[in-house]
Amino acid sequence: MEFQFIHTSYDVDIDGHFGEYGGAYVPEVLRQPLIELEKQYRAAQQDESFVAHVRRLFNEFVGRPTPLHHCKNLSSAVGGAQIFIKNEGLAHTGAHKINHCIGQALLAERMGKRKIVAETGAGQHGLATATISALFGFECTVYMGEIDYDRQRPNVYYMEQLGATVVPVKDGTRRLKDAAIAAMKHWTTNIGDTYFLLGSVIGPHPYPTIIKDFQTIIGIEVQSQFRRQTGRENPDFCVACVGGGSNAIGLFNPFLDEVNVRLIGVEAGGRGTAIRGDHASKIEGKATVGVVEGYKSFFLQNDSGQISNTHSISAGVDYSGIGPQHAYLHSRGRVEYVAVEDSDALKALQLLAKNEGVIPALESAHAVAYAVKLASTLDASKSIVVNVSGRGDKDIFITAKSLIPSKWDEYLKSQIAADH
Repeated sequence: MEFQFIHTSYDVDIDGHFGEYGGAYVPEVLRQPLIELEKQYRAAQQDESFVAHVRRLFNEFVGRPTPLHHCKNLSSAVGGAQIFIKNEGLAHTGAHKINHCIGQALLAERMGKRKIVAETGAGQHGLATATISALFGFECTVYMGEIDYDRQRPNVYYMEQLGATVVPVKDGTRRLKDAAIAAMKHWTTNIGDTYFLLGSVIGPHPYPTIIKDFQTIIGIEVQSQFRRQTGRENPDFCVACVGGGSNAIGLFNPFLDEVNVRLIGVEAGGRGTAIRGDHASKIEGKATVGVVEGYKSFFLQNDSGQISNTHSISAGVDYSGIGPQHAYLHSRGRVEYVAVEDSDALKALQLLAKNEGVIPALESAHAVAYAVKLASTLDASKSIVVNVSGRGDKDIFITAKSLIPSKWDEYLKSQIAADH
């Protein structure tokens, strides 16, 4: 179950593309830094001491492997296929984001960079970045869309306690897309001493591959754990939520060439309408191909090519684009992409909590919702592995307002009154 580099027939080509998607469409000032990053990364892959250091930090700092839990109660309640969850919420910082942050921090150290800049949506990538910055002694700046800054305040608080500077971005849609653009601008003017620690399988080459490689530890562990627990070679289905797509690629990658394993990415269906601004579903929402943030992929955009507003109850999947490898996997028909609405994600959060004692992040609840629906259509001999990419404590200001509105409102008013 130890970290290793997995190569599949769906990997990036020598020019940094997944089919027609990907690439590095960046200003001239960033071309050489990206070439240098790729060079350093290729060297690091061949360096046994680098790989050993990743493995040691995964085990001793992150707390890997995370459990693969057979949800017997949930499976019985739903009827049909057996549901397993890969509980990334039990990794240090509470989500899968720490996996690629460890790898990129070691790359930054290898390159002599002592400052880190990052973007974040739900705050889990920002929290993981702030955590590894504290561990490595890096100066850390995190850009966060103003809307996400307000609705994910617990993570803002934790990032600041870890020593990071958190900057709310007031431009554009004030969401993840704009945070990524702001972080890239910061990097452009501070290339000499700053490493841009990207948070998903998006952005210019080689970032989608770097992040995919470090997240693949999820799928590597699932393969071993599933075989040990069931005696079967592979699960029948692997399901994961998709915003940019890092946790999903991490689960899917070792299974891409396993043709009997169906892979399903679950996007944000939002309010359940096809109206622009009501969802963040790129595949079902009929996004169009564009070049944004330095890479070519599917983006939700208007007829003039301007990025559309998006909506999801979950900040982590409330993103207008999708990672280029996901676009490629969709075009090749290797991964299926579906959408789940806000209301169904909330129901799935409660269902998993009350049946298994696990409160998933709202992002992950989208995947749980679809897995439950899928399981009910299958017989008990089938198996579904769901990546629960994070835990739900960060979402309390969203879920409490939705699930117990009167009690939550009463509590907040009592706290305000007590302060005065």
